Amino acid sequence: MSFLEKKPSRAGGRALLVVLFVVYLVLLAWLVLWKLEVPYVGVGALREIKLVPFAPSAGAGASAPFEVVANFVLFVPFGLYLGLLAPSWPWWKAVGAVAGASLVLEVAQYVLALGSSDVTDLVVNTAGGLAGIGLLALARRRLEARTVTVMTRICAIGTMLALLATGVFVASPLRYAPPRDVAVVPTYSVSVHDAGAAEGDRPQLNPAAHPQVSPAEPAGLGQRAGSAQP
Repeated sequence: MSFLEKKPSRAGGRALLVVLFVVYLVLLAWLVLWKLEVPYVGVGALREIKLVPFAPSAGAGASAPFEVVANFVLFVPFGLYLGLLAPSWPWWKAVGAVAGASLVLEVAQYVLALGSSDVTDLVVNTAGGLAGIGLLALARRRLEARTVTVMTRICAIGTMLALLATGVFVASPLRYAPPRDVAVVPTYSVSVHDAGAAEGDRPQLNPAAHPQVSPAEPAGLGQRAGSAQP
């Protein structure tokens, strides 16, 4: 009997859910903040706030439909995990937790200058968490006592697939992150060799080609001295 086929005990099942939830939160933060890139801190040009949802604001366009759908789907497991780990919470408390987590991510994006802090993301992320809570409520009606066992297996399989997909994406040349906001200040340095080469490029005056100019004796004095001789 495989690991996923075993029926977990109540304590073991909860511990497994906690581990899966932590893995999910790490992947979520890595994807939302750094788009699966090596973590970094921006410089400031990407630090902006979009207060009007689903509309252009702050000099930036509206969120792309793909981004809206992706954010919605990413937060559906959040609602599932909260419903499984805190079944006694009322739905509004779970939704508030999802909204709070989304707000923390948006603030982190602003503080670290990783992208625009968008109210659209806050609304869509919260809606995704609410959808996860709704899906769990439907599963409880159908599965009843087997809800926790079945949903734990589904979450485990989903986490494994997410880890596999993340590894494939990181190893591939595909990149989802925008260009990093790094200010490049040009610097100039001149070495002794370069200075000598630059000095050698200057045109040199050849005295032999200009007999009227003597480096040892001015031309006017030479002519007067020559005229005084018999």
